[in-house]
Amino acid sequence: MDNKLFTPGPLNTKRSVKKAMLHDMGSRDIEFLQVIAEIRNDLLEIAGVTLEEGYDSVLMQGSGTFGVESVISTTIPEYGHLLLVTNGSYGNRIGNMTNVYEIKTTTLSYKENIVPPYQDVEQALQKDDSITHVAIVHCETTTGIFNDIENVGYIANKYKKIFIVDAMSSFGAVPIDLKAIGIDYLISSSNKCIEGVPGFSFVIFKTNSLKGCKGNARTVSLDLYSQWIEMKISNQFRFTPPIQSILAFHKAIEELKLEGGVLKRSERYQQNYNSLIEGTESLGLATYLAKKDQGYIITSFLYPKHPNFDFTQFYEKLHLRGQVIYQGKLSDTDCFRIGNIGQLYMEDIDNLIVAIQEVLVEMGVPV
Repeated sequence: MDNKLFTPGPLNTKRSVKKAMLHDMGSRDIEFLQVIAEIRNDLLEIAGVTLEEGYDSVLMQGSGTFGVESVISTTIPEYGHLLLVTNGSYGNRIGNMTNVYEIKTTTLSYKENIVPPYQDVEQALQKDDSITHVAIVHCETTTGIFNDIENVGYIANKYKKIFIVDAMSSFGAVPIDLKAIGIDYLISSSNKCIEGVPGFSFVIFKTNSLKGCKGNARTVSLDLYSQWIEMKISNQFRFTPPIQSILAFHKAIEELKLEGGVLKRSERYQQNYNSLIEGTESLGLATYLAKKDQGYIITSFLYPKHPNFDFTQFYEKLHLRGQVIYQGKLSDTDCFRIGNIGQLYMEDIDNLIVAIQEVLVEMGVPV
């Protein structure tokens, strides 16, 4: 039996999704190209937008970071100026990209437990009208915090800036109104809330925003514009596609629809989260974030303040019980993280709580 993965992705997936990978197809087969076409349309449907409304989607080989980098390296021209709003490792990673590509960047950086105030974004845009793009992570997986993309998007649109949202850990399970928020580029990946397997990322975007990006790309393989043009013409990848991952994702979208779409998946994840919080609180574990800022995708927990607690032992003992959690990634605080997405249900959360209690008792940590 597979371990239970309490992580933000890769995730536990349905058997039907795994089974979908047991087929071999050629990258130019008509059947495979039809799958790509259906996925691209389905992504728009999940996002609540249409081609007729001026939106499209494109798939990109590689992890979610590849998708983010394809947007950053393609959509910001040489004269561009990015306003980066960051409160965690994944926002900071965008800064690493702009450094490598020598893209002019102004960074609003916050502690990991602070939701960046949208008023600060407005002040930055008022101070410097050379800013052309604004980027933020929606669910910052460093902590699980939900950032205020609604108000940041309103400000970005008010000042007529291109708005980029890394929705890696939220798209598919957190309702996002792309039109109302004014998102130009939303990026996510196959192995997150849609519950596929790793292998590719995808971008949902305003076609008018990407149309003007021809020749901007700073790489060959991550040229988002060229990838889109090729898919518009033929639904083909420019380079070898991750065929099995795409077949699995196609099935995962079908399973999402059967579950009842984004709202029903959101409901299940929220039930998991509520059960997790109730169970961990009963054991005396404290969360890093204030509840008002905490999303329901992944949660950071402070290390117990007891000399017997050792995270490596804690992790390994849970792993031996078939429960896999996530190490912390905070800059100045000792934490571990527990996700509650993927093929996890309330009984899985209950089993995890039992395992945590057993391990803490075994380690001599009072509960």
